[in-house]
Amino acid sequence: MRILITDRHISDDGLEQEAAGPDIEIEAFSAPEEVTDEAWARADGIVTYRGAKVVMANLAKLQKARIVVRGGVGFDGLDLKVLGERSIAVCTVPDYGTTEVADHAIGLMLALRRGLDRYEERMRSDPKGLWRYVDSPCVDRLKGRTFGVFGMGRIGLAAARRAAGFDMNVVFYDPFQPDGYELATGYKRLKSAEELFETSDTVSIHSPLNEGTRGAINQNLLGRMKEKAVVINTARGPIIDLDAMYEALKSGTPSGAGLDVLPEEPANTDHPLIKAYMAKEEWLQGRLMITPHAAFYSPPGLRDLRFKAVATAAQRIRDGSVRNCQNLEFLVD
Repeated sequence: MRILITDRHISDDGLEQEAAGPDIEIEAFSAPEEVTDEAWARADGIVTYRGAKVVMANLAKLQKARIVVRGGVGFDGLDLKVLGERSIAVCTVPDYGTTEVADHAIGLMLALRRGLDRYEERMRSDPKGLWRYVDSPCVDRLKGRTFGVFGMGRIGLAAARRAAGFDMNVVFYDPFQPDGYELATGYKRLKSAEELFETSDTVSIHSPLNEGTRGAINQNLLGRMKEKAVVINTARGPIIDLDAMYEALKSGTPSGAGLDVLPEEPANTDHPLIKAYMAKEEWLQGRLMITPHAAFYSPPGLRDLRFKAVATAAQRIRDGSVRNCQNLEFLVD
């Protein structure tokens, strides 16, 4: 029995083998494009982090595979129906970086609300001559402001609790949570995304990417925001229409955005918003922070991800059972 890892994060330290157990071999590559035809053919299970499209492109080469584990929360790029009909389970690792992503979302909000990026740049340039506060567009008090959560799952709830710790009023919109969920969380539930964006001073996005959420944060919603509001996205890049975000920021509303994810990754340097960010255009100063899809990362978080991804694949190979399976409705066993 063998598990193929298409894009190992670090050199072999034995963690994946520990997760798999002594009866399952690990075969790992540095990048999905490097996986050989023979490796695809002999894999009983596959773990991939950024190689979903490569897995689908090599589907015909899979002779034994019974599971594909996407190392992360999302599974975009994997055709759930096609894989399920081939008896290949598609599973994810939703519980590896909950605290890290929630922390990162709050960190982006704090950085914007306290103007930290501008202070950092100014102090590096001239810590004596520029020793004074800056009237940055996004800087504001947090206490009493409204923190809106778009998608109140595990990470959204964790972010909400952190925001409440700053004495912010928490509201959320999530049509997929059952009635009464607001009673369990103690946070106010809003009836529409429009109401969330109109009400909130900070909107933090924590929804999955699907056909219903792709491009959901558009001109209509952004145009409803308060002038001083900010948007934080640590979920999936394509949830935000980046063209609409560019136009909205250019118009002055919302005042800022903190983006850990983008519709195209790595960043498309030809996009006008990315161009303006790279050029440090004056109108955007203190209003946009971008991090490289790193919200999930901490050394313990990465270790959890690696271990759980392989353990999930091993479970399916060994006894046929699945956990965190995303294509159960299509799975033919």
